[in-house]
Amino acid sequence: MKTPCLGQDIPKLGFGLMRLPTLGPTGPAAAIDVEQVMAMTDRFMEQGFTYFDTAYVYGNGNSEMAARDALVRRYPRNSFQLADKMPMGLAKTQADLRPLLETSLARTEAGYFDFYLLHALDQEKYKHSEAIGAWDFLHQIKDEGLIRHAGFSFHDTPEVLDEILTARPEVEFVQLQINYADWEDENSQAQSKRCYEVARRHNKPIVIMEPVKGGFLADMNQEVMKLFKAARPNDSAAAWALRYAASLDGLITVLSGMSNLEQMEDNLATMSSFIAFTDDDRLVIDQVMDVLKNIPVIGCTDCKYCLDGCPQQINIPGIFSLANDYKVYGNITGSRNAYRWVTGRGGKASDCIECRACEQTCPQHLEIVDLLKEAAAILE
Repeated sequence: MKTPCLGQDIPKLGFGLMRLPTLGPTGPAAAIDVEQVMAMTDRFMEQGFTYFDTAYVYGNGNSEMAARDALVRRYPRNSFQLADKMPMGLAKTQADLRPLLETSLARTEAGYFDFYLLHALDQEKYKHSEAIGAWDFLHQIKDEGLIRHAGFSFHDTPEVLDEILTARPEVEFVQLQINYADWEDENSQAQSKRCYEVARRHNKPIVIMEPVKGGFLADMNQEVMKLFKAARPNDSAAAWALRYAASLDGLITVLSGMSNLEQMEDNLATMSSFIAFTDDDRLVIDQVMDVLKNIPVIGCTDCKYCLDGCPQQINIPGIFSLANDYKVYGNITGSRNAYRWVTGRGGKASDCIECRACEQTCPQHLEIVDLLKEAAAILE
């Protein structure tokens, strides 16, 4: 499981602190159930796992403070690794960088971050990072001992990833979305396989995020579960997804955004006695993907032509993507949680006023108004 690279001594399950259990209704600023996070942290550490991942924006800062309360104040600083992230959307100028870092350090009380990332780089944010001197800032704070290792998390095409790693060979690691559902899918935003291959070609160690595709691969339909149970009767759907990701070479760790003790125990059972993927396991995944690909979905290609003329500012491709995720994976809770995020800065599907401007520009000639009504019925 361990590889001769940065992070070779780090166990290959990381605790992602983005989807922590909450008290009351969920939402971007929901109060976190710190008592449950403490119990989860204790189980995680008891089993020998040590990598924790948070970010400035998670829970409007509540995630960082939960890391402080559950981890930093209760365990020796050298007994764990803590990763945090610079919110590039909030860093408008170079002068913003240090206050943002200092806020994260104050919230966590960590003293330093073992891994520090420019958060969610795409081509636009990468260009912005160059313009405001973010990379020079990373060098500076590493020299000051405020971070140990500098990298970035990524949400764009393999070509953009190659551009960044070519321009910035000093990058120590990258964080990529990798899961079996997105591995071969050229239409997937993640393009897992090709991004992984780019990172390996540049000899960059990888932190995997979204190995369970935001929870969608944890709750599969009956046909898929029959395939899984026939091959490994005791393994959950999430276990298949975790093992697939963790079997890749060149990893620092695989993050799992665990939301309760039940998910924690399932992941610990999988990774404490890790079994690498076999050829037979890969054949099962091929069968699973055949099942998923045959499920009818909305034929949206994410061209975004529909967006410019929408008076309600509805993220039509994003909503259709979530509707498709529900059709394929059947995870209504995950779909509705993701829907709240996707529609957080624009209109909901039910806000459509049926002007049909979108339908005039759609190259696929989709009946968008009717499809938005269907999406609203599912996701709202």
